[in-house]
Amino acid sequence: MHSRDKPFAFDLPSARPGLMTRRRALQIGAAVSLSLAVAPRTVFAREAPARTISFQNLHTGENLKTTFWAEGEYVPEAMHEINWVLRDFRTGDVKVIDPELLDLLHTLSGKLDTAKPFQVISGYRSPATNAMLHARSKNVAVKSFHTKGKAIDISVPDRALDDLRRAARSLRAGGVGYYPRSGFVHVDTGPVRHWG
Repeated sequence: MHSRDKPFAFDLPSARPGLMTRRRALQIGAAVSLSLAVAPRTVFAREAPARTISFQNLHTGENLKTTFWAEGEYVPEAMHEINWVLRDFRTGDVKVIDPELLDLLHTLSGKLDTAKPFQVISGYRSPATNAMLHARSKNVAVKSFHTKGKAIDISVPDRALDDLRRAARSLRAGGVGYYPRSGFVHVDTGPVRHWG
């Protein structure tokens, strides 16, 4: 039998042939445990369903439906499209949107049990746009998560705004602001909190 055919053949220069030191046995056990702990998640991630998201930008009229996560990773082309659709429509500035925000929205869509697009009131905001909006309204935070690509103001055509707010709060995945007079719910990937 060739040595590589032996299932437990180890090179142990400091021990007698056929003996395994306790330290080496613990090292091997730790390595096997780690590989077993990591492997199922990696396999699961590759077998997990793709994540799709839909947006309708109310300011630009643009619509996007795209699969942003597939086979265990974010899809670069889809991420670029999302960054563009969620750009600061006032300045044209584009920012990388936080993938966790997209995951949150995907989960929120499932919680609402809707295939309708998220209607985008505000995605990314440049610092200049945010400062201008803050000067007009104290409801706009000086250090808004919108300027980091970590927040979005949305509505959903076939769901009541209060249902959207309740579903977002139930996820406990970040900030949720309720603006019924303006017709949107704010969600972000900051600390868990809520207002409005």
